[in-house]
Parts: sequence; C-alpha cells; structure tokens
Amino acid sequence: QDDELKYTLRRLVEGLGATRKAARPGFSLALAQVLQAFEEIPVCSVLEQIKEKHNLEKGKKKLLKNAAFGNFFGVMALFQSGRLVKDQKALLESIQLLQQLAHHQAYLRDLPRKALIDIISQVPESVFEEVLFGILQNDLASAFTSPDSLHLLLVGIQKFPGVLKPRNMKKMFGSSTVVNEENIPRLVELLQSVAKSEKKDKKLPDIALDLLQVSLKEGAFELFWKEVVEDGLLKEKSGPVSYLCYRLLGSALPFLSLDQLQMVLRGKAMQHYGEHVLTNRLPNRFKFAPDMETYLDEFLNGCDDPERQLAVMISLSTLTNQGNPVFCSCSRVVRHLQPVALQKYIDWLKDMFLRPDLDCCLDISNNRQRQNQENVNTAHYKIARLRRWVMHRLSTIIESPMKKEECLVMDISRFCFFHAFFEAKKKTSQISETNVLPSEPLGEQFHSIAENYFFGLLQTLNTLAVLGDTAKAAALREKHIHGVTADGKLWIFLIVEYADKLLSSECVKAVKPFTKGQRDAWERTLQSVKNLQKKENKSDNAKVVAFQQLLLLMAINLFKDPSETIDVLSDLLNCTERAFSKEPRKKKADSAEPGWVEVMVEILLSLLAQPSLLLRRISRSVFVRICPNLTKRGLQLILDVLDPYQEQNEESAVVVMEESKKKLKSAQATDEEGSEDSSDEGDTEEENDSGDEEKNEEVDDNFRSQLMNVLQAGNALMTCCFCILKKGGDDSDEDLDDEAMMALDKNISALFAEQQKRIQAKKDEKNRIRKEAILRRDFKIKVLDLVEAFLTKQSENPLVFDIIEPLLQVIEQCMTSDSGKQEIDFLQKTANIFKNSLCRTKQYCKKVNALQEDLHAFVERLVNKACKHTDSSVALYYFSASLYLLKVLKGNTSDKSSTPPTPLPEKQSNTIPQAQLLSTGCLDMERVTVIYQQALTQLLTKRKSALTSSMFHDLFRRFPV
Repeated sequence: QDDELKYTLRRLVEGLGATRKAARPGFSLALAQVLQAFEEIPVCSVLEQIKEKHNLEKGKKKLLKNAAFGNFFGVMALFQSGRLVKDQKALLESIQLLQQLAHHQAYLRDLPRKALIDIISQVPESVFEEVLFGILQNDLASAFTSPDSLHLLLVGIQKFPGVLKPRNMKKMFGSSTVVNEENIPRLVELLQSVAKSEKKDKKLPDIALDLLQVSLKEGAFELFWKEVVEDGLLKEKSGPVSYLCYRLLGSALPFLSLDQLQMVLRGKAMQHYGEHVLTNRLPNRFKFAPDMETYLDEFLNGCDDPERQLAVMISLSTLTNQGNPVFCSCSRVVRHLQPVALQKYIDWLKDMFLRPDLDCCLDISNNRQRQNQENVNTAHYKIARLRRWVMHRLSTIIESPMKKEECLVMDISRFCFFHAFFEAKKKTSQISETNVLPSEPLGEQFHSIAENYFFGLLQTLNTLAVLGDTAKAAALREKHIHGVTADGKLWIFLIVEYADKLLSSECVKAVKPFTKGQRDAWERTLQSVKNLQKKENKSDNAKVVAFQQLLLLMAINLFKDPSETIDVLSDLLNCTERAFSKEPRKKKADSAEPGWVEVMVEILLSLLAQPSLLLRRISRSVFVRICPNLTKRGLQLILDVLDPYQEQNEESAVVVMEESKKKLKSAQATDEEGSEDSSDEGDTEEENDSGDEEKNEEVDDNFRSQLMNVLQAGNALMTCCFCILKKGGDDSDEDLDDEAMMALDKNISALFAEQQKRIQAKKDEKNRIRKEAILRRDFKIKVLDLVEAFLTKQSENPLVFDIIEPLLQVIEQCMTSDSGKQEIDFLQKTANIFKNSLCRTKQYCKKVNALQEDLHAFVERLVNKACKHTDSSVALYYFSASLYLLKVLKGNTSDKSSTPPTPLPEKQSNTIPQAQLLSTGCLDMERVTVIYQQALTQLLTKRKSALTSSMFHDLFRRFPV
C-alpha cells in the first residue's frame, strides 16, 4: 500500500507540469484530494518533491514553462487540501516559491500574486506576524508599483490590523495611510490599469472594492471619492474606466452612511452615469442600467435602515433628463423597501407631482437638447415630463410584488384617479386630494396621458391578489380570487364610490363635466349595482358579479369617453333589468326580441374591439361567468364573427372599430418593409401590380383624351398633338405665342395635378382596405378567446356541437388563403383550440338522446367531407371531429337502456361482465361501420385520397369495438 501511495504521488506530481492545459488543474485537484485523505503524508515532503521534479533552475529552457506551471499548481494543491496553513514551514516555503514564480510573468502572468493573496487571506494573524511578515515586507513596501502589490497591502490592512499598524506602514513606504493627497495620482493610475486589464470580465475588480473599504476605515472616503473617482478616473473618457466607476458606485452603497450616500448620489459620478444611460439607448450599445438595477436590488434587499433606503430612492428619482428621471419608472426594486420608507417615498412622489422642485433634480441633457432649449419653455416642459413619470411610478408601485396594505393601494388609486379626471377648486377636509393644490396647472394634454395611466392601474387592481393577513383574505387567495379587497368588495367599486363622492362635491370639478343624460346614466348605474349587491349570496352569484363588474367598468369609462360609452351603458342597464326581472317573458317576444344573453354578447363583442386591454380582459371574465346562460342565438353572434364568408358583408351586426392610428401606422410600416423582402407575398403583389397596370391603361386612355382636348383648346395644331402623343415626334413648324403657351402650360399642369390626386386617392383606398383587413383579423383572434372560454367552461353543453363546423371552416379557409404572419397566428390559435379544447377534452355532453339522429348525420357529413377534400392536413381535422362525436355517442346511454345496472355481489364485484366492456352507448354501430368502411375503401383503392393510415390507426386504437 505504501508503494501504491508513493506511485500515486509521483504520477500526480509529474502531471502538474503536463503540456496539456486542461490536465494540469485535474492533477492539482487529485493531489489535493489525496493529501486531504491521507494526513500521514508530510506536506513538506510533497513540496520538496514538487520543487525537485519541476526545477526552475536546472531544467531545460524549453521546459521552463511546464516547470513554472508545475510549481504553481503544486502550491495550489497544497493550499486546496487545507493543510498548508497548519504547517508553518511548508507555508513559508510555498510563499517564497510563489514570490519566485512571480518573475515568470511571461507564462503565469498575475496568477502567483493572486494565489499569494488568497493564501494570506486564510492565514491567522499570529502566523502572519511570526512567519510571513518578514518575507513580505519588500512586497508591501512596493505596494504602489503594481496593482497586485497594492492589493496585497489592502488585504493585509483589513485582515491583520494589529500587524500593519500606521507606524509600521510609515516605516515601509513613508505614509501611515493608503488614501492621502500624496498617493492620489498613483492610485488613479493603478485603478486605470486594472480597469483596462479586466474589461472583459464585466465585474468590479477586488482591488477597487478593497481600496474603497480601506478608505472608509481610514476616514478618507470623501477624499477617495472626489479625488480618485470623480476628478481622477472619470476625467479619462474610457469605457472600461467609466464602467469601473459605475460598479464602484453600486458596490459602495451598502457600506456608506446616510451623509455619504447623499454625497455620492448627488456627485459627478451619478451625473456621468445618467449621461451614459441617456446616450447608450441605441441598439448594439453596451447598457449598464441592468447592472445598476442589480446593485440597487441587492442594496435595498440587505438594508434595514428606512432612511438610507429612502435617500437612495429619492436620489435616483431626481437624476433627470429635462425633467424626466433616468431611473426606470417600472423598476421592481421598490419591492424591498421597508413600509416606513415606502410610505415616505410615496409622499415624496405626491409632493413632487403637486409642487415640482426642479432645483433638487440633477438634470442632464445631450448636445441636441441643449441647442433646442432656447426654442421651448423649458420649465413647463420639464414639469410635464416629471409629472408623467411620477404618475406612472405611483401606478407601478401597486403592481410590485411586495407586502402592501389596502389603505396604501387605495390612497394611490384615489390620487391617480383624482388628478386624471378632476381638478380642485378649493380645499376641503372631506377630500384629502384637495389639501395641496398644484403649483402649476396640469393641462389638458396631461389629463389625457393620466387617463391611460389610471386605466393601467385599474387593470392592475383587477388582477391584484387579496391583501392582508386575515383568515378571510387567506381563504380568498386559496380560491385564486383577484380584484377584491379582504372583505370581498371589488376594487373598482371603491373607485366608483370615490368618484360619486367627487361628483357630489362643490369643491372639485370634472375635467370633462357630465351632461344631464350622462349624470342620469351614472346615477342609474349606481342604483343598479346596489340592487345587484343584495343578490350576491344567491345561486346565480357568478351572473350577479359579472353584471356588477361590467357596470362599474362602463361607469368609470364615462370619465374617459362619455360620448361613446353612454350608448353601451344604456344597453347594459336595460340588459341588466331584463336579466334579473322577476316577470316572465311573453312567448311572442322570444322570437322577435333578443334575450338579455344576446344583448350581453353583443356588448362584449363591441368591447373586445376596443384598444383597452382592461376592457378586453374584463369582457372575457364576464363571458366566462355568463357561459351557463348562453343561448344558441348568443353563440351564433360569436360564430358569425368568425365566419369567413361574411367578411365582405358591410351590414354585419358586429362592427370592427379602429383601435388606434398608431397601430395602423405601425402595421402599415411593417407591411411596406416586409413586402420588399418577403418571398411569400411576392406572387400576390405581382398579381396586384398586374391588375393595377390594367386599370392604369384605362386611366391613360381617359387622360390622353383630356390632354388632347386641352391642347385643342389652346389652338395647337392637330397634327402636332398626334405627333407628340403617339409618335413622340417634334415635326411641328408652327409655334404658339408666349401668352398662349403660358395658358396652355397652366392647363396642362392642372390636368396632371388632378391625375396625380386620382392616383393617390386609389392608393389611399387600397391602404384603407388593407388596414381594415388587419383590424378585422385581429378582432377575430380576440373573439377566439370567447370560443375557447366557452369550450373550457361549458364542455358538457350541447351547444358545443354548433362550434365544430365554424372552426373547421376557419381552418379550411386559412389554409387556402395568404400565408401572412397574422393569418398564420389566427390559424394556429384556431387549430389549438380545436384540438386541445374540443377534441382532446375529457368532459363532453352527457345528454344527447334527443340528438342521436343529428349527431350520426353529422358524423357522416364530416367523414364525407374528409374523403372529398384534396388536402390531407384539412381532412385530418374533419376526421378528428368525427372521432370526437363518436366518443360523445359512445359515452352516452340510450333511452332504451337507461336503467342503472344492478349491483353485483361482493364475491363477483371484481369480475366485470363482457357486455359492459363492449357497451356502445347511443352509437349506431351498423350505421357508423358503413360510414368508416366506405372511407377505408377509398383509402385503399384511390391513389390521391386525402385520407391517411394514421387516421384509421387512431380510430381503431380509440374504438376497438
């Protein structure tokens, strides 16, 4: 065993100097493990063996590189084994060996110095003083000659303060401190060299952080920051040096006091960082903002002092570019704020909104902005930008995943709602938002922007989990209920209550005052909501909540768009009265007048066409709640939207509204750019171009005749006209006088101007039609969400059968139409809904006794269409739909055998009768067998059949009967 151990050590020591780079660390790690496992092996003997095998002096010159690496990895193996620090003799020799290896920079670079620092950081202070201090004095005395020597000194000062006392340091290099006026220039040079040498690592060098900590220990941080960082490193306009300063700024935050934080965050380094964020927004440019976000997140997470947290947040929020803070308004670092700091930060944001203080902001701007400052009212412009940022910052605080109180959420919601839709005329104690009046008027443009911010906040409230630590709140969270308070009230209801309070107050005025009709609709809505709240605990609770939520949303929408909302709100109120009316409806009215469900579906479809994400999400939520009440006529309204054959019908019941001009412009730009490069759309464009050319030929004939008339009116010779127009010749011998020629030129220019207008009008009409097609397809994609919700929530409803064919028609039409991106998205979504929410669902209708004949005919129709189709991918969907109907029919029980089976005795309960296994339910086996037999015959006899063997394999696997 001793021989094997010696052999192992010899082989491992030899491998330390292997020529392969990857082998050296492996041998070093193995040697460390052996030394750790066999403590009887003397460390000094192994070190001697290493030095003997990899001799730096006696070896050949060409093997000097391998010998240097062998010694280095040998020392690292001893250190990693954990036994080097315990053996003082081996420790001393290892340090001396590393000092010797430091001269071989051509091979090892700075590895020996870094290893030396790592070993010293693990040595006890007594061992350092007794063993190492003597041999390291020369290295410590030359600290300012290289970054590694300085780093060694900094580690020693922090690790061994009892040894490296000020008097000892003064003896070594003539100064009792590291950071002083005399050493500033050299410190700047060393840090610059470190930044440039480690620019690819994208991390803060250890020497920079250690120097920062030593400056704090020596009480010279202010001198270090202002002289070394701001007036030294930042003077050199170099990327790596600047990034070192930014990383030093972020890493310093946890170590600084409140005064030091304010000094750093209001200084030149912070301003320099803001300029970097402002100028590096272009693509393919390195952006440090994500790294700074990480530093802030770590600081706020580990800081327990609310005052320091608040100081950092305020300083970041006052670093502005022409009033707009550089700090991202949706940053999630606020989730780490202490409750006290969060409340003070919100109060500060409100105060900056009402009384903007531009003097406290550290404002930056680029050269172009400085040149344009003379042409604009800079103060008013900056205040508007600052207020927009504050409003968005407040609304995103609610969205941050942190522990919040309901009173804080409501306070922010009230503030944003008030300043979006109301203005204070005078102060009143009943409305806290009027206690401080804005120092500068908000303006109409700001109110329109604030409206969008508030509706974004309302969307957050609608999806907000229940807050609070009470048992009731915990129970609501377990049920995954969102958008309500701990006592079960909707957040939007509390906003409506506050809005009603504002409307009743004489101390405030609405930005868009209600007319008498709008105010009546508002009052009627509130009364209807109160009536619904009395019915919440009844059996139709989902239906009550759906109407209540939609009424409240439309009531709030009155403040944003009263003219368009009033009609929808009136229809919704009438629908609510009919839905909860106790009087039975007359049978005659059933066929002529639509029911409340149909009216509600029409309202939801109109809301889906709106650009508001909140309206669309609430519409889907409401539809899910009224799904159990959906009728065939209501479902048909949804399916009519998806019908590909009704797209050209201008009198369709569903009107696709234009969502926004910006969206249309972006879609137009995307299509125009993509049309040049897209090979898929090339054929279509060529066809369109050829059609346009034919039209232009007709236009050219008309234009030619008009031009001839103009020339004839100018007394031009007919022969000259024909020569110019037809042959392009210039054979005329007669010339017009100047006045006649000027008049002729004027008439010709007017004619060409009219022709240009006609051409532009045709282009505009073509673009309008294309934009409408984009909006129509986008609207259909949104309507598919309703179809998916119905199939998911009402999979056992017989109305599911009415959805099969419309979805198949959509799939078939999309597969044969243009392959644009929007068309592909529409097809994929439709196909996913058809496969996952319909065909593969485990729940299906269990009451089809009255529909047996219709379903069998439906199966036959689907299989026949699959057989007649020429595209196998489309035929697969028809065939899958028929298999779904087979599953439904097989899973239902016929009226003839509706009696429940008699229970078996206990002894026979484990044996199930064969007849029960082979039960076919409502399935007519003979009829279905003939249908699929004919389809299988076509597959086996016709060469170009769209059917495939996988279809029948799926049939036989799922229905082996």
